[in-house]
Amino acid sequence: MGASILTVSIALIIIYIYWLFFSPYSWWAIVIPVLVGVLAVLGIAGWIGYTMATTPPPKPLDELPEFKEPEKKGSAEGSASGKNKQTEVDDKS
Repeated sequence: MGASILTVSIALIIIYIYWLFFSPYSWWAIVIPVLVGVLAVLGIAGWIGYTMATTPPPKPLDELPEFKEPEKKGSAEGSASGKNKQTEVDDKS
């Protein structure tokens, strides 16, 4: 499989060089690859735009259960434990 890909690639390189330098249609040897490249880039940009336009927005972090703050059982217990809110979130993950 790899040898056939290499052979086809070398053959297409030789054909393209001949088409570009020795053919009376050398203008098309420049125009067609540039056109294909521009169309590919614009197609990918359009696909990204379509995906962004049709994807629903993500839920806010407040609605996700893993990011909700734990309920406080008592003010004395929270301050006595010596942990702050960030440490409590880190302990869950």
